Amino acid sequence: MAALEGKVAVITGAARGQGLAEAERFIEEGASVVLTDVLTDAGAAEASRLGPRARFVGLDVSVAGQWAAAVALAETEFGGLDILVNNAGIYGQHPIEQLDEATFRRYLDINLVGPFLGIQAATPAMKRRGGGSIVNISSLAGLHAVPFASAYTTSKFGLRGLTRAAAAELGVHGIRVNAVFPGVIRTAITDAVLDARETDIAAAIPLRRVGEPDDVAALVLFLASDESRWITGGEHTIDGGSMA
Repeated sequence: MAALEGKVAVITGAARGQGLAEAERFIEEGASVVLTDVLTDAGAAEASRLGPRARFVGLDVSVAGQWAAAVALAETEFGGLDILVNNAGIYGQHPIEQLDEATFRRYLDINLVGPFLGIQAATPAMKRRGGGSIVNISSLAGLHAVPFASAYTTSKFGLRGLTRAAAAELGVHGIRVNAVFPGVIRTAITDAVLDARETDIAAAIPLRRVGEPDDVAALVLFLASDESRWITGGEHTIDGGSMA
């Protein structure tokens, strides 16, 4: 039997990169998936390409009122909600002295408040299914500070705390909450850096290569599936050994 046979998932930031790789892998493993993103044209096109077990809805994760539509689509189209992957996020570098308050708050809104709103929206639907799995995509910046990325680092450290708190609270309902901490992954966010420095970056990683979206998708698949049924509140690095 496929790992996610009969499961229904909502994945944010799924128009490209890690989110899209997760959606593809979930569908291969039997799930039905609601892809969400602010990139509406790309997201709709990818959902169409993925076939009848995929749907798309535009979603700005920082806007509370938009979450209801994503959860409702999962329930009306596919019968419920079992999995939420909080993948959407933004990254950038800003020296602290030049970082304005509005930009700092934007990182928190998307990278931390967004997952909080997602957990809040998904929990009632997961209770109706008798449980579920929530996977929050953090970053190695949630484990160690990144210079010139104080807003990003703060948001990812916060997501680490939110994961633990939600796991402790929701476990009684059969809802598991885990965090994934990727290292350097080849996505649209990292393309410019990798174009210039991939050889040097890879040389500093014990496994001597940068990660691919499919690498992360494999770990997220495990955490979403019943194979990880006694794992919650966990912090799972996927970084080619960088933290070692």
